[in-house]
Amino acid sequence: MSLVGRLLGLSSSKFALDAGTANTRIHICGAGVVLNQASVLCIHQHDARNTGARPTQLVGDEARKMLGRLPQHIEAIKPIKGGVISNFAASEQMIRQFVHLAREGRRLIGAPRITVTVPRGANQVERRAFKEAVHGAGASHVALFERPLAAALGAGLVISEARGCMIVEIGAGTAEIAVIALGNVVRGVSARMGGDTFDQAILNYVRRTHGLLIGEYTAQKVKLEIGCAIAHTDERFTEITGRSLSEGIPRSRILSSLEVYGALSEPLDHLVTLVRRVLESTPPELAADIADRGFVLTGGTALLHGLDQRLREETGLPVVVADQPATSVVRGTGIAIETMDSHFFA
Repeated sequence: MSLVGRLLGLSSSKFALDAGTANTRIHICGAGVVLNQASVLCIHQHDARNTGARPTQLVGDEARKMLGRLPQHIEAIKPIKGGVISNFAASEQMIRQFVHLAREGRRLIGAPRITVTVPRGANQVERRAFKEAVHGAGASHVALFERPLAAALGAGLVISEARGCMIVEIGAGTAEIAVIALGNVVRGVSARMGGDTFDQAILNYVRRTHGLLIGEYTAQKVKLEIGCAIAHTDERFTEITGRSLSEGIPRSRILSSLEVYGALSEPLDHLVTLVRRVLESTPPELAADIADRGFVLTGGTALLHGLDQRLREETGLPVVVADQPATSVVRGTGIAIETMDSHFFA
């Protein structure tokens, strides 16, 4: 930053952007995480056909509250799926508004330089889509940073050493499992599964077993209230309401934590398989480091009750849940742009 900028109290506009399937978060150098909003926007149907013709109605948390409650002429869009852009125009519009919100009230120099996270498994087309969308949202420069490295930094791991460390990051749309050494992913798996997969499993179970159609919001609420990754003797219950498939009218049912555990068994088994696959392919010297230190569990889905215990029992390794796991990726990206060399970014 120039001397004039410092004297005027201006700040460098270096942003870290985590545009996730469920939430978008922005970190600004020197200010920390300044935005954490739902990756949703509500837009006129005319906008969906001709972007820019009319303004977006709602964005972020306010838009998420309106899911399932909108009139026909307004559409709710979740433009990020599986950790990558599924609707380019909507993504660009959403990111532009979030960047504007993050800048409000801050004396920043020029257009921001933005580093955005991408799943390690994203292909070149998906990576280019992120770069172009963020450029279109007003960035002067865009760099990419892989999610497992960002998650590890945000969880407090030292990734630059020769000694290996392991991160299991589970967001809403992706699971990133990686063994890291010398600043690189040595072995890893990136899968299009996460919290949304668990929500869908609950939704499908309720429909199949109770003949009740519930929405994504209700399924997520059930997961948060009584969802569990291990069988408990202390059974918990919650009431759900949905549309009866046989009668076509609203009905309520009582759902138990044991039922939810059964509903989640398939995606949980898949997650365990992925973790085992990475461990089995890890070089012996790094495997010894992991055996000694275990691995860190992070991402929003890390908060699923008993998930750390389930992975501990399945692998026989120490498992620690990171502090503030939902924001590990954006905080780690913030650390990276403040402290790391540019060769780490694409």
